[in-house]
Amino acid sequence: MRFRDPRSISLTPLWVLIAVNILLFIATSIRPEAANSLAVSRSTIASQPWTIVSAMFTHANIFHIVFNMLALYFYGMYVLALVGEARFFIVYFLGGIIGNALFLLLSGPYAAAVGASGAVFALGGLLVVLVPRMKVMIFPIPVQIDLWIAIIIFAVISLSPGVAWQAHFGGLATGLAAGYLFKMQARRRRS
Repeated sequence: MRFRDPRSISLTPLWVLIAVNILLFIATSIRPEAANSLAVSRSTIASQPWTIVSAMFTHANIFHIVFNMLALYFYGMYVLALVGEARFFIVYFLGGIIGNALFLLLSGPYAAAVGASGAVFALGGLLVVLVPRMKVMIFPIPVQIDLWIAIIIFAVISLSPGVAWQAHFGGLATGLAAGYLFKMQARRRRS
């Protein structure tokens, strides 16, 4: 797939998502108890079904939101350039929702999760399929590496205690599947 001319791409979808995440982070920092009604958990999903989405906009701490928003910005601008706004939003929200659903299925009954990581991993997975040799730099590694290697590193880090690896892997699988689907559709259009 080819990137569109960067001057023709609006980054407004990214800025809107980032702004919503930041505003909600500020609100839950002021009122921490509000985060409980936004986190996704098997014990509360029946009475609070909105949490399958609201958890994607809620973050546990400053490092959590900074990392997710940086990854969202960098992955997002490339995804927008490759597939456009509609597909960007579809992959982002499906990745987040499927990631949260996988968390609900595989976590303990009282475990709760917040964060945009599932949605962000979906964007990363999409890029891995569409631009397999894309070079990236991740802090503190001072050399460029293939994106797929960076995604593997992030996936391994996801297995750390206290991290909702289920959401990360669910988002990643969604992005990989969407990338494959988009790639097949592009091949059909060319032939």
